Amino acid sequence: MKRRIGILTSGGDCPGLNAAIRGVARASYEMFDCEIVGIHDGYRGLIEGDTQEMERSQFSGILTLGGTILGTSRTPFRNMRKIEDDHVDKVEAMKKTYKNLKLDCLVTLGGNGTHKTANLLSEEGLNVIGLPKTIDNDLYGTDFTFGFHTAMDIATDVIDRIHTTAASHGRVMVIEIMGNKAGWLTLYSGVAGGADVILIPEIPYRIEEVAKVVERRARNNKGFTIIAVAEGAMNKEEAKMKKKEREANRAATHYSASADVAQQLRDMVGVEARAVVPGHIQRGGSPSAYDRVLSTQFGVHAAELIRDEIFGVTVALKGNQITHNKLKDIAGVPKLVPLDDQMVTIAKDMGISFGEKD
Repeated sequence: MKRRIGILTSGGDCPGLNAAIRGVARASYEMFDCEIVGIHDGYRGLIEGDTQEMERSQFSGILTLGGTILGTSRTPFRNMRKIEDDHVDKVEAMKKTYKNLKLDCLVTLGGNGTHKTANLLSEEGLNVIGLPKTIDNDLYGTDFTFGFHTAMDIATDVIDRIHTTAASHGRVMVIEIMGNKAGWLTLYSGVAGGADVILIPEIPYRIEEVAKVVERRARNNKGFTIIAVAEGAMNKEEAKMKKKEREANRAATHYSASADVAQQLRDMVGVEARAVVPGHIQRGGSPSAYDRVLSTQFGVHAAELIRDEIFGVTVALKGNQITHNKLKDIAGVPKLVPLDDQMVTIAKDMGISFGEKD
């Protein structure tokens, strides 16, 4: 029996998307008779019927290619059931496109928002399989998402390069790493890059404690300090605010998390502190060898699930095993850094500060 498979990539791009698409396609072609439909720009393409019939040759040569050959966009989950000015019922439109394309299943590659919409479509009766993608590594139920390790390599390289200029000039360098809600990327790259201070959203900091680290290093004749700060890091006072209040407070100063920390250290300690924001560099480029393998493993497992007609699930890595979880069990459940996470303990045991009170 021939199976028709729809594939889309949604949310922020990251290295490994094309490798995962390739894994799904090549394994499907090998295991059963199939046709693959590419859906352009995430759920927007599914809503608007913007699709293309894919040829087998289109999945060749994309293993090392960054970004996504299908394009991507953000369609917030909170708006999926909302009828807006265009008067389009998004859920009904997606179901109609699925039916018109005569799809047997839909494979969605994305992060938390993508998985919430995937679960919604599953509950609406569509055959859906998710693949966990995000550089933030904040998807519940999987040890790692693809894209995370490549972003960690890039962020670590940034920190490595900052080390030499910081040491040469005796500066405090505050490096802002992506991660608005979860600090996994900052935590791992901070440890890998030898940061002296790591500030993440899950552990609100006191700037006084960060200043103590800078002053202590100066007393010990270490003329520079490396601080890795997540874009969503917040101090103790901000942590007490509601989200909108925090955003308004930050907007009023025009400061990013890194610029805020750097400015406070200049005022408090009188040091030369500079903020560095690598930004979307962390999302770009070719996937690392690890992410090429992980993306391929995830893609092949998705093809196996299609073959076995197991739907309403998302692929996951648990230990050394590629497995899957039910979409309803993981959709909308964030995976934040626990305060007792082993990597946090390791960092503290090495003397890395999280800006907490001693």
